[in-house]
Amino acid sequence: MSPTKSLFTGVALATLALAVAAPAAAQSYYLQEQSARGAGRAYSGEAADTGVASLWWNPAAIARSGREVTVGLHAVAVNSEVRNAGSSLTYPGGVTVPVSGTSPASSPIESGIVPNFAIATPIGDRFAVGLSVAAPYNFTTKYEPDSFARYDALTSELRSANVGLTGAMRVNDWLDIGVGVDAQYVKAKLTSALPNLSPALPDGFSSLEGDGWDYGWNVGAQGHFGKLDLGLSYRSAIEHELDGDVVISGLLGPLAGANTSAAGAAGFSTPSYIAASARYAVNDRLTLNAQVNRIGWSEFDAIEVAYPTGGQTIRLDYKDVTTGAVGFDYVATDKLTFRGGLGYTPTPTRENERTARIPDSDRWLISGGVTAKATDRMSVDFGLTYIAFQDGDAHSDRTQYPGTPAATLSSLRGTTEGYGLVWSLGTRMAF
Repeated sequence: MSPTKSLFTGVALATLALAVAAPAAAQSYYLQEQSARGAGRAYSGEAADTGVASLWWNPAAIARSGREVTVGLHAVAVNSEVRNAGSSLTYPGGVTVPVSGTSPASSPIESGIVPNFAIATPIGDRFAVGLSVAAPYNFTTKYEPDSFARYDALTSELRSANVGLTGAMRVNDWLDIGVGVDAQYVKAKLTSALPNLSPALPDGFSSLEGDGWDYGWNVGAQGHFGKLDLGLSYRSAIEHELDGDVVISGLLGPLAGANTSAAGAAGFSTPSYIAASARYAVNDRLTLNAQVNRIGWSEFDAIEVAYPTGGQTIRLDYKDVTTGAVGFDYVATDKLTFRGGLGYTPTPTRENERTARIPDSDRWLISGGVTAKATDRMSVDFGLTYIAFQDGDAHSDRTQYPGTPAATLSSLRGTTEGYGLVWSLGTRMAF
């Protein structure tokens, strides 16, 4: 392989790796805002609750709910800060220089709107079918062009749409089962700066845009025992492949031969998801909820990269996590139901492997909500969630132009802090 081709493949590999790492990070920043009703209790009872509002968590939820439709919008606002803590570049020959630039990066995680929709209808006395549209993996982070984090990330945009078709069956008086298939569309755009071989030279630039449809499935069951409802569900991992374009520009001197525009592809897996939930009616007014989720992030253990002259497997070492939440529903009047909840979600990223694309950390969720019954057939749900992010570190070592004489080590070192607010509004209607 010629030096120019070797250099090009090194740059392409690094760029494609960033492209898939960002969707993976977005999945570690998984958006569970799929129900305004559930938001009010920190999503603590969804897999065991009935009705179309719980369809994302358990396909069995619609087995005995009748004809229903729900529409929701969730406004997500994150106040975050990423501060330089000694980032550096090590050039060929071992010369290390600090990375200067804008610090701190204020609110790199942009705010946005997350929609959800679901509809279900019975078929005879024992069966039901449902259709849902969700946006479980959506985020945008942006840093200034001169940010200290620019060699790790500039812009990261991920958009997803999950279309689910569900069938459910009422097996007997106490047991419901359900199964669903998912078609998931993912679109990503990722950019970052590339260092030239002298700090006196301006930066180069890399960009990747890609998209694709891929498919998965889910299955669940619910048991109803008087005052106690139990739910268990499983959502499969989805093997994704993004096909798109890599653009590399602005490289000078010995690196100039790597400036190019080329096709590329990268494969990765979203995690599997197990939810176990219980709801207990203490009396006619108060119901207590609890839910535990096991998210199989270790399935995202590697990125399979393909580029014009070869391929490579990049190991990532994400870890499985267990999340949990508790909450309550309180029927105050025939028209008003109040909710509250507390949840905990640990990050699947490891301490020394956390990039600036998603400055992730462990978090606590504190939620409150209310349902107003507008008519006998229509209810309006509102929820408010405060997300407290644990202070953490951004720590990422990346070799630019690997396998070439121009190999340069980019070492991101930063500290992260922040909090989030989510306003959820939805409506449920029987028809």
